[in-house]
Amino acid sequence: MALGAALFVLLMFGGVIGALVSGAMPSFKAFGFGFISSEVWRPSREIFGALGPIYGTLVTSAIAMIIAVPVGIGVAIFLTDLCPRVLRRPIGIAIELLAGIPSIIYGIWGFFVFAPWFQLHVQEPVINALDGVPVLGTLFGGAPYGIGIFTAGLILSIMVLPIISAVTRDVLETVPSVLKEAAYGLGSTSWEVMWKVCLPFCSTGVVGGAMLALGRALGETMAVTFVIGNAHKIESSLFAPGTSISAAIANEFTEATGELYRSALIELGLLLFVITFIVLTCAQLLLRRLEKAKGK
Repeated sequence: MALGAALFVLLMFGGVIGALVSGAMPSFKAFGFGFISSEVWRPSREIFGALGPIYGTLVTSAIAMIIAVPVGIGVAIFLTDLCPRVLRRPIGIAIELLAGIPSIIYGIWGFFVFAPWFQLHVQEPVINALDGVPVLGTLFGGAPYGIGIFTAGLILSIMVLPIISAVTRDVLETVPSVLKEAAYGLGSTSWEVMWKVCLPFCSTGVVGGAMLALGRALGETMAVTFVIGNAHKIESSLFAPGTSISAAIANEFTEATGELYRSALIELGLLLFVITFIVLTCAQLLLRRLEKAKGK
């Protein structure tokens, strides 16, 4: 029975890949590998390029991880070693409840509440302050739309934060107390114990939690669709509107009347599948390397 269950999962996995490849064939035959390298997306002329959605997916996920990983680890450290015992459980439950909020609620909140506030109190001052500054003025320049690539990354960071903090907290609690006591006995401070003893001991679990959160960020649809701007183009500014693979599929699949249009969207889904598979494979290789390093 167990073998049958495992084979059923593999069968479903193969079925998904087969359906995506079959649906994407008309688009692949029409555009070839140029589909990945082209930014042009004109359904009226049946010209499609996936570079804009790929860029939006990777950049929003990177922004989310850059923000969420250090904050999530910091929250886990606070809850594990620094938080008063009375507040530990309420704060932990409150953070974990963020993971239970539906993504469309994040999208509605981001569009109607966060984006206007972000436009007025963050984007406008930052754009004015960095105007004319090399590199930074380009990355954070342009018109203050409120929505855009950076806003989508911030919303994603809030969504994946509970995953990182929960997994990191669980693995930090597995650190043997004798290791901490030995480090304190040698005169280490609380920060040194956490940085040099606890985190190295559970580094595999921390990295695994971060990769799990990255998988969630890459495939998020509704929240990103609300706040990313849904523009099939690549801008130099992170404040500019863009799109992601999942947002493009969600927005346009019902409008895809032609076979080539529909096939292009299915090929976008196949690309997202491949990107996620590559990321998770790299995560597994990294985890194995960490395990071998521990053995040495």
